[in-house]
Amino acid sequence: MKINKINSLVFAMLFGFGLSGQAQTKQWTLEECVRYALDNNITIKNSELDVQNAEINKKDAFGRYLPSVNGNASHSWNIGLNQDVTTGVLRNQTTQYSSVGLNAGVDIYKGLQNQNTYRRTKLAIIASQYQLLKMQEDVSLNVANAFLQILGYKEDLKIKTEQLAIDEKRLKRSEEMVSAGTIPRGDLFDLKATIATDKQNIAVSENNLLISKLSLAQLLQLKEFADFDVVDDTNAKDENNIMAQSPIDIYNKAKETRTELKLAQTNLEIAEKNVAIAKGAFQPTLSGFYGFNTRASYSDQVKFDSNNQPYTVGPDPLFQQFSDNKGHNFGLQLNVPIFNGFSVRNNVERNKVSLEKSKIDLEQKSLDLQRNVYTAFTNAKGALNTYEAATVTLEARQQAYNYAKEKYDVGLMNSFDFTQAQTLLTNAQSEVIRTKYDYIFKIKILEFYFGIPIVPIPAK
Repeated sequence: MKINKINSLVFAMLFGFGLSGQAQTKQWTLEECVRYALDNNITIKNSELDVQNAEINKKDAFGRYLPSVNGNASHSWNIGLNQDVTTGVLRNQTTQYSSVGLNAGVDIYKGLQNQNTYRRTKLAIIASQYQLLKMQEDVSLNVANAFLQILGYKEDLKIKTEQLAIDEKRLKRSEEMVSAGTIPRGDLFDLKATIATDKQNIAVSENNLLISKLSLAQLLQLKEFADFDVVDDTNAKDENNIMAQSPIDIYNKAKETRTELKLAQTNLEIAEKNVAIAKGAFQPTLSGFYGFNTRASYSDQVKFDSNNQPYTVGPDPLFQQFSDNKGHNFGLQLNVPIFNGFSVRNNVERNKVSLEKSKIDLEQKSLDLQRNVYTAFTNAKGALNTYEAATVTLEARQQAYNYAKEKYDVGLMNSFDFTQAQTLLTNAQSEVIRTKYDYIFKIKILEFYFGIPIVPIPAK
């Protein structure tokens, strides 16, 4: 445990040194962070490759409409007793033969499987595009959350650093007051303990800030993040007046725009095509075929004269043999499925089950969306109330602190009680920061469901 703390401290010091060594640090806005993540995030790149695969599958499906054409060629040596392929006479000899062929086939009717497969691949492209869009939306939300966490930790660190400076000034003044006999020496010990606690709190805030920056840098796939920092370009105002909308209006809008519903609907249509493809295997298939072949021999040939006496002659010219020995075959082939061990029927039933699961998934996605919208609205409303309450509390704590300071300065309050008032003020300031950025993120989520993206996602 100690080693881990030491390692964290060393890494934080190195990170801080890297920051101080930069003349100017680039400060990223929320929009810049989101756009950079959309261009560089690994999960998004994987989804983009899935879209490319879907496009390739579409080309495969289109290719099934086209005839298949294959050429073949062979050359062989036969040693020993062989039959002359031209005369049919058995001879003990070494022969060489060459053959060339061409075969073509085309599906004329296949139970509409090719057509349904092609339509399914077009739906699969749409589904992969929706999946990519959903990934982009998820990454955008994650980036926004990480971005706002950094801003919160930065403000928290600022408050605690300022508090340390105030306490150090108090310590100097208290030392003077102790020397003058105005306050007891014991108050100095309380102040020194308070300063030690301040430094401890600063170390925790610095560590939280470092970790939050690392998290955002990983989402952005930044290789160099030593000088990475963000700038606050957000505010706690509801600029789009989203809280003025009712939950049912937000839900109705979400049903029209949300990617997960569109993806589930497309997957349902794909499942319907899969059932149609499986049913097509029950129907007969008709295909056409054509074949061409020719051959040539490199050995002497035995021929017969008018008296039926054999005599040997050299091989005919190569191209003449190819011309003389050529042949064609073509026709139609009909296959009628009669019994296949229930494999086709089981495949249809299996795809029907998948279709029912897709219907249930679409219904579940709709229910989840409704629940998420109402939850997001309730959370945003609660976050606003909490933020407003924290702001009121901070005002009251500030007044209490000012009053305690006045009493402490004239010696009517001891150091311990004054430190308590100061601690309560610091806690109230931290709570305002936490609730502020929590409210901003909750508003972003609600806008997200209403169809307002964090930044517009460009079409590719």
